[in-house]
Amino acid sequence: MEQIALPLKAGKGPARIVVGAGNAHVAEALGTPASWPYRTAVLTGPPRSGKSLFARWFAESGAGEALDNAQTLDEDAVFHRWNRAQESGTPLLIIGGEPPWDIALPDLKSRLAGSLQIEIGQPDDDMARELLLSLSEERGLPLPADAAKYLIPRASRSYADIEKLVATVDRLSLERKAPPTQGIWRAALEAVHGPDEPRLL
Repeated sequence: MEQIALPLKAGKGPARIVVGAGNAHVAEALGTPASWPYRTAVLTGPPRSGKSLFARWFAESGAGEALDNAQTLDEDAVFHRWNRAQESGTPLLIIGGEPPWDIALPDLKSRLAGSLQIEIGQPDDDMARELLLSLSEERGLPLPADAAKYLIPRASRSYADIEKLVATVDRLSLERKAPPTQGIWRAALEAVHGPDEPRLL
């Protein structure tokens, strides 16, 4: 397990990308843009899985340009951006949201279909644990050593749910003016997944 540090100033959001089973292939692919077909890669993945963080890391590290949230943009504008990248020879990383990305414009659809397709997968237990600890650290949430051991087997394998779980533990701890111990962990799990969702009792 490793983390990629983002070249961002303080206050600009998360400063690290947790790299694990769900996205190690993404980090590897973004390191070799010269090998991409048409020097273009299309990155998709589940919500809150770090697509925008990868885009920022790729662009700010000088490896190429990134077009975030491309699925929300006018398709003609995306197509023109692709053409400009081809003319300049600049690698272009296009963030396409959660798959499948349904593209109506035939020219854009054919160009992106020929580009490198990268999809972020769901985290395994080790990656989920590292995400939990990293998100907690970013919030300044003091989780004890056994928190991840309790929470991860009971949490869903969803980036968005893990982020919501950490935020809920933090909120409940502040509301109760108490350190985040097992009673708060269980309440957070039930708030995120419902009372029947935790996988272990």
